[in-house]
Amino acid sequence: MSKRYAVFLTVLFCAFLGVFFAANLITPDRTFSPQENRYLTQRPSLSAEDFRMRLPLRDSGDFFTGTFMSEFEQYITDQFVGRDGWIAAKAVAERTLGKGENNGVYLCASDTLIPRFDRPDEKRVADNLNYVNKLVENVEIPVYFSLIPGKVSLWADRLPAGAPNADENAILSQAEAATQANWVDIASVLRAHAGEEIYYRLDHHWTSLGAYYGYAALMDAMGLAAAPLDSYQRTTVSTDFNGTTFSTSGVRWMKPDSIDIYVPEEGITATTWSGTQPEEGVLYDWPKLEEKDKYAFFLGGNKPLTVLETAHTDAPKLLVVRDSYSDSLAPFLTADFSEVHLFDPRYNKTPLTQYIAENDIDQVLVLYSVANFVTDSNLFVLSK
Repeated sequence: MSKRYAVFLTVLFCAFLGVFFAANLITPDRTFSPQENRYLTQRPSLSAEDFRMRLPLRDSGDFFTGTFMSEFEQYITDQFVGRDGWIAAKAVAERTLGKGENNGVYLCASDTLIPRFDRPDEKRVADNLNYVNKLVENVEIPVYFSLIPGKVSLWADRLPAGAPNADENAILSQAEAATQANWVDIASVLRAHAGEEIYYRLDHHWTSLGAYYGYAALMDAMGLAAAPLDSYQRTTVSTDFNGTTFSTSGVRWMKPDSIDIYVPEEGITATTWSGTQPEEGVLYDWPKLEEKDKYAFFLGGNKPLTVLETAHTDAPKLLVVRDSYSDSLAPFLTADFSEVHLFDPRYNKTPLTQYIAENDIDQVLVLYSVANFVTDSNLFVLSK
């Protein structure tokens, strides 16, 4: 390589760095990324105390904790100019190279994205199962318990060959064997319909169709008759849904999902609590269909507590301790209960026994996806 050519490459490289440095300086920081569906890191501040902690300290030997630089590095990564395009380019490159995974998401057959299921913490799983059993011991009403398997199990035939995952079925078997609650085998019902679109291809949740099959399994376990599927009229409310798995994966070339509903919202009153005061809620939040997080269309998204009241005033009251999968299940439950109380322990720390007594609850359902149940650190509220 000639000296002149080496100088040319050096100048070209420096110019490349200079262009991106200048572009990052003049480009305004973003607060939220619609594509990734998350808040982006903002510029960290370096206070006098932070600076002091980064100087050599004679009394402790502490030197450069690295906290500020770590935060600043994340800030630069999140705010890098053209970030969305670079993420998409990386996903294309991974696909071109024949790799079947990007950012913890498998790129699967039938234009499907499936999050990797890592081996859960055994203690966390055991603790959460014990919390469910504590609830059974502390109340005098029926408690039902079920876990919803993910696409990684039900659509395993779509995964790339040899894709490593932990075994969700082992978690289901462990839960069924350990629980003192009335176990509901939703997994078997979903498995019988695995050839249908029971999950969104680009999101981790089940579709309204999958939620219906889950509802039917629950009603059977409770000794109730589920309304036949053909008694509902399916309505497509969106054909442009790119869910959370889409956001994580960086993949931008797959066809969006559709969102369907089956249950009309007339005759149902919704009330939510984000604090101590009740607010008017919704069964379906129509403006959410114009936003990136379209799954928030169901119930308006994550709330600490939502109560649905129906016209069936003589029917029992159901408390559902749940994650976001129950957002699309809730409309079906309104056919069989006078009130459906949707309690999310991630945001609501009210002791369950207290809530059950104060609201004259007749039955309790603990319903989680497997992936959320094995990682949730908030289920201790069940034991109080």
